[in-house]
Amino acid sequence: MASLTGRIKTEAYRLGFCGVGVARAERLTQEAVRLREWLDRGYHGTMRWMENNLEKRTDPGVIMPGARSVVALALNYYTDIEHSQDAKAGKISRYAWGDDYHDVLSEKLATLLDCIRTWEPAVVGKIYVDTGPMMEKVWAQRAGIGWEGKHTNVITQDHGSWVFLGELILNLELEYDGPATDHCGSCTLCIEACPTQAIVEPYVLDSNLCISYLTIEHRGAIAGELGEHFDRWIYGCDVCQDVCPWNHKFAAVTSLQQFAPRPHTEAPDITEVSRMTQEEFSAKFKNSPIKRTRLSGLKRNAETVLKGQSV
Repeated sequence: MASLTGRIKTEAYRLGFCGVGVARAERLTQEAVRLREWLDRGYHGTMRWMENNLEKRTDPGVIMPGARSVVALALNYYTDIEHSQDAKAGKISRYAWGDDYHDVLSEKLATLLDCIRTWEPAVVGKIYVDTGPMMEKVWAQRAGIGWEGKHTNVITQDHGSWVFLGELILNLELEYDGPATDHCGSCTLCIEACPTQAIVEPYVLDSNLCISYLTIEHRGAIAGELGEHFDRWIYGCDVCQDVCPWNHKFAAVTSLQQFAPRPHTEAPDITEVSRMTQEEFSAKFKNSPIKRTRLSGLKRNAETVLKGQSV
């Protein structure tokens, strides 16, 4: 009979995950130091919530007393469509072309947890999909899913960096995988390609300069000198991933229709977005991750691009 760990992995792959690994649930020490240094340098921008719950971020046992294992999972979202070259078309990060990944992954993780309960009725578990104080990239690396590249995205050897991450924290002792090793080597393409030089050194991102952060998480005005480098990005940015050799070699089209582009996300007219009403926004981006930036943020982004084009 297959081990419990083996059965969990088999079921995860059956549910469509492209990667699954298991790490011992323990306090993160070196990672906690690096996080504190990053926060002290102000690289989190206006994401003040990242300063909270540092104990939870660095110790799954604080999140869930009795935690023994972290099951890390990856889900491929890549769609083999190039961004439009039309100067009037805004660019949206591939991850946001389809349905909200929080919903898709959470449903799959809930199904997996229910399955584990049929094998181990006394199991206690928590689900995380970028929704709480969990250092997802660290756990993906510790569980062998992939390594954190110089652009700070997790890179897998089978699908590149076009993956969403999710975790199950369990009170079960499982078989643990070894950590993933770094395969970036001497490559610095992502650093060189960043339009705003947000990757200030290998593996260190200054959110204050990052187009993804500025167009999604940032609230308020965007400095004009940064907007001039947006190159039609109105939600997110894929530049550092587009140039990554691992994505050129191993990107594979996802089998999940939920991540296929919607009519309004592949090449939206920038001017139309700048004039969008709340009713239009709600209708076009229902169940989409784009709703995170809100109508005001999306219009601000479109206006920033238009100003940059006029310079």
